Amino acid sequence: MNTVEIKRISLKEIDELQKISRQTFQETFSKSNSEENMKSYVEEEFSKEKLKTELTDKNSEFYFAMLDSKLIGYLKINFGESQTELKDNKALEIERIYVSKEFHGKNIGQSLYAKAVEIANQKKLEYVWLGVWEENHRAIHFYKKNGFIEFDKHIFKLGNDEQTDIMMKLKLINK
Repeated sequence: MNTVEIKRISLKEIDELQKISRQTFQETFSKSNSEENMKSYVEEEFSKEKLKTELTDKNSEFYFAMLDSKLIGYLKINFGESQTELKDNKALEIERIYVSKEFHGKNIGQSLYAKAVEIANQKKLEYVWLGVWEENHRAIHFYKKNGFIEFDKHIFKLGNDEQTDIMMKLKLINK
């Protein structure tokens, strides 16, 4: 397999971002949630208006994972006030890491994760944190394998369904 390229997303790539966001979210969660809740969430959270707001937020960054010019996944990170919860200036939040199902198990998620940690280290932040659905055992295992530990829980609303996310953090060692 060729090397995966991780590249920052610009506003002009909003159509591609919307497509990969909707595709990977559906692939990841449609089997475990109602069609109605999935449709409601995807239409709202991945609307062009919402994505444009996120893309133009100075405290949020998006990155595509590309393989042979094919878009296969993406990463969204947040800093400071743009974090979904903690809003800690000493932290980076990984809000989304999603990879097309056909590329699961090929270290694409690991490459996106490494990019987030690289940015956090460049900014000399103290830790990286995230929330992951308690039923997403694959993701929980991935984060634990990478040294994350559970520190809290919060409610994530998918349509009209309240779900529990496990909040996890990774302390960074900055020199």
